[in-house]
Amino acid sequence: MQPRNMSMSGVVDLAAVKAAQEAKAKAEQARAQAARQGGTGAISPADLVIDVDEASFERDVLQRSAEVPVVIDFWAEWCQPCKQLSPVLERLAVEYGGRFLLAKIDVDANQLLMQQFGIQGIPAVFAVVAGQALPLFQGAAPETQIRETLDQLVQVAEQRFGLTGLSVDLDAEPGGPPVDTAAAAGPYDALLNAAAQALDAGDMGGAIQAYKNVLVDDPTNPEAKLGLAQAELIQRVQGLDAQQVRKEAADKPTDVPAQIAAADLDLVGGHVEDAFGRLIETVRRTAGEDRDAARLRLLELFEVVGAEDPRVTGARRALARALF
Repeated sequence: MQPRNMSMSGVVDLAAVKAAQEAKAKAEQARAQAARQGGTGAISPADLVIDVDEASFERDVLQRSAEVPVVIDFWAEWCQPCKQLSPVLERLAVEYGGRFLLAKIDVDANQLLMQQFGIQGIPAVFAVVAGQALPLFQGAAPETQIRETLDQLVQVAEQRFGLTGLSVDLDAEPGGPPVDTAAAAGPYDALLNAAAQALDAGDMGGAIQAYKNVLVDDPTNPEAKLGLAQAELIQRVQGLDAQQVRKEAADKPTDVPAQIAAADLDLVGGHVEDAFGRLIETVRRTAGEDRDAARLRLLELFEVVGAEDPRVTGARRALARALF
């Protein structure tokens, strides 16, 4: 499984956002179900630090990264700096109380993972968030620097992907079973799964219809609202000549359809602030139906990025100033 890079200030990965939102919703449902059955759905502090190998990487790192950021400590027994760094990371994993999970990988026993992550020296620390890998630091860094990096990681994971971490119970038995998110099937899982399969197959029309079918009965369903916004965005940009669209937008700053199309491309390309700024400026300089068209498209793009993202919060304030 080849890791993918993710910038801490990076782009909107539509698939990652969708996977994270689905995992979060199912995890919350599972915890509620466990509580109704007399359990807590929480794990022991001892289970915040786990040993991972090539066989368990898919389950313990990639899958769990849809619910909680997973910090990976690449180490080896002979590595003296590792013996300085690892205890600090283990202590902080417990101190952060489930905001991240620490996965320890012995590079001597897991050469394939070492190669896939491009590890050149150890200790090396990576994170996986919503299935995406990003490097954090290499070497036995000072604890203050480690804390700053972890603070930024958990902030990005929560604001961009909605990952609030794991529930921890001081009285839970170590080694207890993790939350079974698959057991918490919701009433619309079949339709949502069909929509996801249509997305994977490139059938945007089928995905859009499936999400709309959910929203007919449950207009506030977060998975369906997010999925519909994503599918409609992807459908709009399919087949566009990006170079031509951007040229028309530059040549015709007052052409509202041209600005809207360019904003769609901006967002898909990860230029979130550019997309928002383009449409806010279009709202500011237009009136009537043109203004409404730009405003409505901006609201749709807010749905794609997510209401909790600070870029959306700032853009909403800027939109209000442009309107009033």
